[in-house]
Amino acid sequence: MNRLDSTRAKADARARLRRGMFLLPSLFTAGNIGAGYFSITQTIAAITGNAEVHLDWAAIAILAAIPLDALDGRIARMTNTCSDFGKELDSLADVITFGVAPSLLAFIWGFHFLPDSINAHLRLHLMQAGAFFCFLYLIGGASRLARFNISHDAQPRNPGRPDRKYFVGMPIPAAAGLLASTVHLCYGIPMQAWWLAIPWLILVGLTGFLMVSTWRFWSGKEINLAGSHPFQLLLLIAIVLYAVIRYSQVVLFATALLYMFSGIWARAAYSWSRRRRRRPVDMPEAHAPEPDPMRHS
Repeated sequence: MNRLDSTRAKADARARLRRGMFLLPSLFTAGNIGAGYFSITQTIAAITGNAEVHLDWAAIAILAAIPLDALDGRIARMTNTCSDFGKELDSLADVITFGVAPSLLAFIWGFHFLPDSINAHLRLHLMQAGAFFCFLYLIGGASRLARFNISHDAQPRNPGRPDRKYFVGMPIPAAAGLLASTVHLCYGIPMQAWWLAIPWLILVGLTGFLMVSTWRFWSGKEINLAGSHPFQLLLLIAIVLYAVIRYSQVVLFATALLYMFSGIWARAAYSWSRRRRRRPVDMPEAHAPEPDPMRHS
């Protein structure tokens, strides 16, 4: 009887541990949602409060949610606790944190605070275009997540190296990180020059397009955190964390911008190489016939 009770106790302990392991990835996802909610509230508070401080905190919250989003899936795979519930919750969290929050931040920071001193019609047109392009960004992000959920083995239009894994289209956390890091680079100071609102409009639209594109973007899934060189890995992580904390504005913006252009460059290089392969080989020019010496004799 004691042995039976002991076996049951061990089974119950394993079951509780298993439930706790399933809960762990969801805690990171909940943190992701919390960061997105905090960013939205800070963006709304910027309309009537200290805009610089609130908008900067809204951008920081989005940037802080990116590692949380990366960790929840990795932890689920490491602990073998992947579930349909976790996948759906993660997608909903991404729509909030990397879709709604950045689109609202992009509009308020880039267009809402344009000064009244500029032409009234120009300001109205810029705000309307900004609202439309921010909405397109949100639709692009939601579509990107929906395509990711139903694609089991999606292949990019410009395939890369077979030993590497790629995302099809720019992932929505990277797109949100680019917009948020731009706001953070400017310390949250709202856009004041109308001519700067135009490149911001282009950048928001470009990120929305890249998310729904079929171009390849590096996924980083081949990085093995359980390698045989933990000291070197810890040293590298410490250096990266120091650079991010000490020079967060420049480092985060440069990283997000380089990642975006890496996908654009990969697509351009692939198209250029295909054109070179398809170019017909130039035929050697026909030699002119030699003059007949008997003709003038």
